[in-house]
Amino acid sequence: MWDDRYEQDEYAYGTSPNDFLASVVERIPAGRILCLCEGEGRNGVFLAERGFSVTGVDGSAKGLQKAQALAVQRGVTIETIVADLAHFEIEPNAWDGIVSIFAHLPPLLRQRIHRQAVEGLRPGGAFVLEAYTPAQVGRGTGGPQQAELTMPLAMLQQELTGLSFAIAHEQERDVHEGAFHSGTSAVVQVLAYKAAHGS
Repeated sequence: MWDDRYEQDEYAYGTSPNDFLASVVERIPAGRILCLCEGEGRNGVFLAERGFSVTGVDGSAKGLQKAQALAVQRGVTIETIVADLAHFEIEPNAWDGIVSIFAHLPPLLRQRIHRQAVEGLRPGGAFVLEAYTPAQVGRGTGGPQQAELTMPLAMLQQELTGLSFAIAHEQERDVHEGAFHSGTSAVVQVLAYKAAHGS
C-alpha cells in the first residue's frame, strides 16, 4: 500500500515538516535522531537542515527514495533504512531524539516500539509524537479508520512509562499535509524526555 501511495511524483504528505515537530524542534537535544515511519522524508530532511544527524526508517523503499531525493534537493544528508518495524530493533541508549509522526501501528507492535523507544533514548533524550486519536475515525480528513490504530493520550502515557512529559494533550487542529492529511483533525501531541543521569 505505501509503495503505491509514494509511487506518484508528488509528495503524498507534502515536503514541509509536521507543524508540531517544527514547533518543538528547538527543544530536542542536538545529536542523533531516529524518525519512525519516515515515508518521503519531510520531517527527517527538516531536522537535518537544523544540524541533526538523522536516520529515517520506513517499510517503503519508494518513500525513502523520495526522502533521499528531497535531502539532495535541500543540500543535506540523511541515512535511510528500509525495514518493516515488526523486524526492526531500536538500538538501546543510542538516540538523542526519536520522532514518531502519524506512525500508526497495530497495538502489539506499537507497544513494543514504544518500549524500545524509551530504552533507545540517551539520558536527556526527547521523544516527539503526533498521532490521530480515536475521535478522528470517520472524519475523512486523514489517518487510519480502525480505532485500534489510533492513540489516546492515556494509552501513550502508559506505553511510554519511563519518560517525563513536557507536552501531553489531545486537541482538534487543522492539519494540512499534502493530499492525505487535510482538514480539522483529532490529534494527540507528546514531547517527553528520558531523565538525565543524576537527575
